[in-house]
Amino acid sequence: MTSFILRNASPAKTKVDAVVVGVVAQDSGVDLAPGGEEVAKAYGRKLRPLLSSLSLKGSLGETTRIPTAGTINAPVLVLVGLGTAPSTADLRRAAGAAARAVPNAASVAVALPTPGAAEVRAVTEGWLLGGYRFTTYQRDTASDASGPGEVVVLSAGARKQEVVTALEEAQVVAAAVAGCRDWVNTPPGDLTPPLFADVVVAAAAPLTKGRGKKLTLTVHDEVSLAELGCGGILGVGQGSEAPPRLVEISYAPKGLPEDAPHLALVGKGITFDSGGLSIKPAASMHEMKSDMAGAAAVVQATLAIARLDLPVRVSTFVPMAENMLSGAATRPGDVLRMYGGTTVEIFNTDAEGRLVLGDALVRATEVEPDLIVDVATLTGHMVVALGTQVAGVMGSEEVVSQVLAASESAGEACWPMPIPEEMKQRITSSKIADLAQHDWVRWGGGLFAGAFLREFTAGRPWAHVDIAGPSFASGGPSGHLTAGGTGFAVATLVDLARSLGD
Repeated sequence: MTSFILRNASPAKTKVDAVVVGVVAQDSGVDLAPGGEEVAKAYGRKLRPLLSSLSLKGSLGETTRIPTAGTINAPVLVLVGLGTAPSTADLRRAAGAAARAVPNAASVAVALPTPGAAEVRAVTEGWLLGGYRFTTYQRDTASDASGPGEVVVLSAGARKQEVVTALEEAQVVAAAVAGCRDWVNTPPGDLTPPLFADVVVAAAAPLTKGRGKKLTLTVHDEVSLAELGCGGILGVGQGSEAPPRLVEISYAPKGLPEDAPHLALVGKGITFDSGGLSIKPAASMHEMKSDMAGAAAVVQATLAIARLDLPVRVSTFVPMAENMLSGAATRPGDVLRMYGGTTVEIFNTDAEGRLVLGDALVRATEVEPDLIVDVATLTGHMVVALGTQVAGVMGSEEVVSQVLAASESAGEACWPMPIPEEMKQRITSSKIADLAQHDWVRWGGGLFAGAFLREFTAGRPWAHVDIAGPSFASGGPSGHLTAGGTGFAVATLVDLARSLGD
């Protein structure tokens, strides 16, 4: 396990196995970034020819290792590109890339531009997440390097309380993101709805027991769901041998004022999505274990919020189902009665996420929160619109603005999307039920889904975050993101809760 130390010290004199320094791109070439002044001084006139000989461009995340031959105390100097004018998001990505460049070092000093709390947070989160590895199913990982045991973050603000707090809180958030990645990366046969519910209960256990109790947790099984009338969750899950679940978590720290902000979180937990009878193409199924990334994100965010003792109330609702084919599966043309009584005609069983979310959203309205945010890998349409790196956000204007502000501070890319009035006609186009679940129109499917979800929010302040693109990385690592589950939205939700408590 990596331990972090905060110091105000010279990177040239710090005794570690490797020192990380930033490189910025300039018109005349590249130069060391702020934080690396003492290293530049130690190299003196040799520095510029050295940088030139390495053919560095200073592009974000570019890494180069060079032996120091005693020029500084550390035997290895790692140069990481920061671009031209690095933001905190750039620092997070650069730190992630640097973490993968020193797998064999026992101790590392990071001398990136970290004058204040925001920068220290970004570097710490980036380092931990860039070095993330999922090795549960690999036969022999004992001999593999697991990263340095000690990371020294060098900052001029090391003695300031807000900087110390930022370092500590960054480790909590990074652990939650890593936990989300672990769940998303787990094979679907090992994380069916009952098993997923058990995993959530186990993860929350330290916060639900004893004198330090911060959370209460309830698991509704298929019998309880039937008694409640959760037709959406049951309808999606009825084709699977693994029955559905609904996990509900409440966080209310002791001494919280009655008028404290109350945030409700809802996360889509489809543990595997075959498409049901509207079956997906085979090539599209392999990554469908990630269709529970929204559920993983809201649970891990709730756990982090509780560990950080943020002064807000949080109610979290996690519907879990496996969308499979069988003789018992829901058919196109069926009508489901949702929790609360709304009827929905099924047109496409591969548009199942909105059904489980509908039940959970109505449950969320009943606790009368100040705002509701749902997170879901909901539509391929949003990937077409925004690509694989950006989430779409839609809903009440004020809540959308709050989510976008939180995503900015968290370093997660989100973009506002509309819900045009024309969508009302489309979602009410069923001739036999209150709502049409889908209409097969090629255009605006992500907006249709948002309009459908809005019908279950009782007019309360609400935002929907579609993470279908950025929740899972199919390629290799980039910056602080690694292959597989990314943990997208965890940090945004924590920052949203933090902003409500300020």
